[in-house]
Amino acid sequence: MKFFDELKWRGLIKDISSPDLEKKLNDESITFYWGTDPTADSLHLGHYSSLVTAKRLAKKGHKPILLVGGATGLIGDPRPTAEREIISYEAVEKNLKGISNQVSKLFDGNVTIVNNYDWTKDCSFIDFLRDTGKYININYMLDKDIIRRRLDSGITYAEFSYTLLQGNDFVHLFQNNNCILQAAGSDQWGNITTGIELIKKKLGKDAYGFTMPLILDKMGNKFGKSEGNALWLDINKTSSYELYQYLINTDDDMVIHYLKVFTFLSVEEIEELEKEHKEHPELRKAQNALAHEIIKDLHGEEEYQKAFTMSKALFSGDVSNFSSKDIETVFKDLLKNKLDCDINIVDMLVNNKVCSSKREAREFITSGTISINGEKVVDVDMIISKDLAIESKYIIVRRGKKKYYIFEY
Repeated sequence: MKFFDELKWRGLIKDISSPDLEKKLNDESITFYWGTDPTADSLHLGHYSSLVTAKRLAKKGHKPILLVGGATGLIGDPRPTAEREIISYEAVEKNLKGISNQVSKLFDGNVTIVNNYDWTKDCSFIDFLRDTGKYININYMLDKDIIRRRLDSGITYAEFSYTLLQGNDFVHLFQNNNCILQAAGSDQWGNITTGIELIKKKLGKDAYGFTMPLILDKMGNKFGKSEGNALWLDINKTSSYELYQYLINTDDDMVIHYLKVFTFLSVEEIEELEKEHKEHPELRKAQNALAHEIIKDLHGEEEYQKAFTMSKALFSGDVSNFSSKDIETVFKDLLKNKLDCDINIVDMLVNNKVCSSKREAREFITSGTISINGEKVVDVDMIISKDLAIESKYIIVRRGKKKYYIFEY
């Protein structure tokens, strides 16, 4: 299967600017760029499909450029509903460093990282209008989908001009880095074509673009959103365990599509997983492969193994080897009950509503339903003390197979 055909098989091609691009991707080595504005100090899982596609092109022998929008980030690209909040120069600079370091690590340093503020900051308003605005018709800009959708509710001149800024970036990279291709998510098609148009009109040269479909879950929400919160690529913001839990719970109907988009597994490997998944979906082999490939790529094999082991231990109840940090990661959203003195186990369970009455607490204990730090408890006279706590800080109570309660000294 040729490279371009594989990209289509993986569902990574939505729009292309020219049929000539197929041959260039298959047979040549070209320079391409993918850009993002530094709206946070980390990218999130929603960005990851574009990053993986960029790595895929790099593995094929194409040369990647990451553009971090120090200039465009100060303006903000138009959203479908409302204008983005303006962020400070200091925040943009901090975010730019975080994203640059993140991407450099992900590509093992084999990527050129540029900041469009470097070639924008000294350009005067007059020069920009003469050298860029002169070449783009206002009707052409009004026909852009994202601009057209905002006309009724209102769009500021700053947002309206964003497509010119991004188009100018493509011109700069074309002239200075021999970059002939921009790749991005499908919501960037209008900005990509502005750049292609500028290169044609200003330089009389051909440039290319392609977009990838936005990756959604079964409900139509953006991939990587967990209850409205982004899953960050920065391990200090989203742990490998949290990523594992999100990915291992991928819907059966979506997991093969995600394996195609987000992993470097071969066509044959994915087809084999698809076959196994259809025969035994309850084994969740496809979901585990997805979690393994993504976490390994982002954080390394050791982090995947740690996340897998923690998840397995939590399911089995064997949490005796958890550290304080593990507990804080796994149970970060669970209310932690405070303990400040020694207490009888029955009183602790009732006082903190683990059990509804002392009678129920005793029944649960004597039947082996209650465990403390992974060990079943059968003694109703047991005293809970700080000496029993993990790292003198946490007591993990498990009731039955699934209910956990955390007590903190």
